[in-house]
Formats: sequence, C-alpha cells, structure tokens
Amino acid sequence: MERGRLFQRRRNCRFCQEKIPIDFKDVGLLRNFLTERGRIVPRRISGNCMRHQRVLTVAIKRARTIAMVGYAEER
Repeated sequence: MERGRLFQRRRNCRFCQEKIPIDFKDVGLLRNFLTERGRIVPRRISGNCMRHQRVLTVAIKRARTIAMVGYAEER
C-alpha cells in the first residue's frame, strides 16, 4: 500500500499582496486571525508571511491588553 501525499497550494500573505497596514485598533481585522476560543491562528493556517505574522501577534496582544479583544471565549 502506497500512500499519496496531500499537496496544499501555498497561500500568499494577504498583507504583502494588498498592502494592508496592521493596527491594534482595527478589531475587525484582528478577529479574522483569532479562533472562536480566542487563540491566535498559526502562520501555516492563516497563510501570513513570518514578518506579518509577528506584527499581527504583537497587535493582537496589544489589543488584548487594552481590552479591545478578549483573552478567551465569551459565554
């Protein structure tokens, strides 16, 4: 039995292509990169480049600090 490899097309970074600035005050944009439990979506799933994933993570953490985005899911 030979198993075939699953091939996924490489996702392009949305921020590189569309030149979107990442700002911690843009809650709508940041929520796209959070799971329903409040976790940050990893780079391999979101398709961001390393540079923009790091900036995005810092922006989400800043938004959490000033309570614009929650730390955990809302019940």
